[in-house]
Amino acid sequence: MFYTYILKSINHPEQYYVGYTNDLKERFERHNKGYVKHTSKFLPWKIHAYFALQTKELAMDFEKYLKSGSGIAFRNKHFK
Repeated sequence: MFYTYILKSINHPEQYYVGYTNDLKERFERHNKGYVKHTSKFLPWKIHAYFALQTKELAMDFEKYLKSGSGIAFRNKHFK
C-alpha cells in the first residue's frame, strides 16, 4: 500500500503539508524530528488525514491533485 497524507501544524494551524509514502509511520516521524526541510519550520505536526492507495502512481496522482487549486478547495471543504 501507498499513502497520500495531509499534515497540519499544531503550532501554526494554517500550515498544511501534503505528501505520499509507502511507510506512513516512518515518514511522519521524520517530519516531526525535523528531517524534512519543507516541514521543519512548523513543528510539531499531526496527521490530519491519510488515504491508502494500491499503487505508487495513484498515491502520487492524488498528492498532485491535493496540491492543486481544486484539491486545496476539497481539503478545506472536507478536512478543515
